[in-house]
Amino acid sequence: MAENDQEKTEAPTPHKLSEARKKGNVTKSQDLTAAVAMMAGILLLWLLGGHMFDGFRHLVESMLDGDSHANPTRLDDMAPMISRAVLLGISILGPVMLCLLVAMMLINLFQVGPLWTTHPIQPNFNKLDPIKGFKRLVDVAALMRLVMSVGKLAVIAAASIWYIWSDVARIAAMSRLEPMAFFLAGAELVFALGLKLSLLLMVLGIGDYLFQRWKRQKDLRMSKQEVKEEHKRMDGDPLIKQRRTQVARRLAMQRLSAAVPTADVVVTNPTHFAVALRYDSKTMRAPKVVAKGADLMAFRIRQLAAQHRIPILERKELARAMYRGVDVGQEIPAEFYSAMAEILAYVYRIGGKKAA
Repeated sequence: MAENDQEKTEAPTPHKLSEARKKGNVTKSQDLTAAVAMMAGILLLWLLGGHMFDGFRHLVESMLDGDSHANPTRLDDMAPMISRAVLLGISILGPVMLCLLVAMMLINLFQVGPLWTTHPIQPNFNKLDPIKGFKRLVDVAALMRLVMSVGKLAVIAAASIWYIWSDVARIAAMSRLEPMAFFLAGAELVFALGLKLSLLLMVLGIGDYLFQRWKRQKDLRMSKQEVKEEHKRMDGDPLIKQRRTQVARRLAMQRLSAAVPTADVVVTNPTHFAVALRYDSKTMRAPKVVAKGADLMAFRIRQLAAQHRIPILERKELARAMYRGVDVGQEIPAEFYSAMAEILAYVYRIGGKKAA
């Protein structure tokens, strides 16, 4: 059976990936972002926990040590206390919130890269269609997302229970500690649990990111017909390209028809390359390439040279070197002087012209 061209079996082209990116269709894992935020929060609590504890203690003390004559029902009395509490709270939580914001920005930049687009927030009234909305709720992709979410929750819950159960004896012994020691031991236990869960979430997030990347590539796959049509749009219609090639070839032939008759000699490969050269000792320092060509163009140069009785000499190495190394309108470099001197001397001798 012939393969159906409408089946999306082809990998997305760079152009389609770029267009999808402009529309906000990028690889991004919310699980990985949440895992990095959780990890950053736990590490910040570990680094700044003492500072935050002292700050909150100072906040409570400042509120309890407030003016005893202040009337809590009067805004004039409570406004200074509230202002101090707000400023102190910002000084405590501000660095933590700022670090969390930077961490989330960096992980999103790592996943998506620099991107600015308003397409995702543009209104799309098709999403308001209740029938299509219901289909999105009950389709296979939605069911798979639900199953994966439940599975992740089950893994996290099982890991939490296992960790707590493994430390149940330590938790029971904490009841005999002094209040401050109990608080420190509990904080250590919670910190260790949070760190292990964040590492687990990081692994799940990396897996989800790889899955989202594979899914995006799969969703953007193209059919063979779509690839052909895109190539046509990018490269132009083949008929137009053919027409342009024909016009360019005709113009090149016209230039040859005007340039080759002015040449003194044509050096050939003998069939693949042809280079027409002209030398005027009064106006030129060295012979100049007036025309060159390969294959069909080389044949046309030889044809024009024969029509105008211009000598055609076979010099394979010299023809190849000048075709590749000298542009039309340029004088030949010094490395070709010796060979060209012999050729021009021969041409002048057979033509009865005095060599310069």
